[in-house]
Amino acid sequence: MGNVETERFQQAKDQLVADFRTVVADAEELLRATAGEAGGKASAARAKIEESLRDARRKLAEVEATVTTKARDAAKATDEIVHEHPWKAVGIAAAVGFLLGMLIQRR
Repeated sequence: MGNVETERFQQAKDQLVADFRTVVADAEELLRATAGEAGGKASAARAKIEESLRDARRKLAEVEATVTTKARDAAKATDEIVHEHPWKAVGIAAAVGFLLGMLIQRR
């Protein structure tokens, strides 16, 4: 992923975490509101929680779609590079394997 894409992904992830915190806060509000009464205040809190859950689910679906697309694009790009430069890919894989072997051997 590029720098801009990584930043967008991080922003989306941060927003998703913030949305889930809002859902938790709304659930806590519902618990406090329904502790003593089951009237209009509880109904309003339930409606707010339902709205927050809908928003969180929608944003989660968007982030999931973005991550899936980015993973698919990265796999396709890697496949293309390996097919265009097979010996270079073999050399890089051998070098990485060698370095990992050296690191493991040290332990």
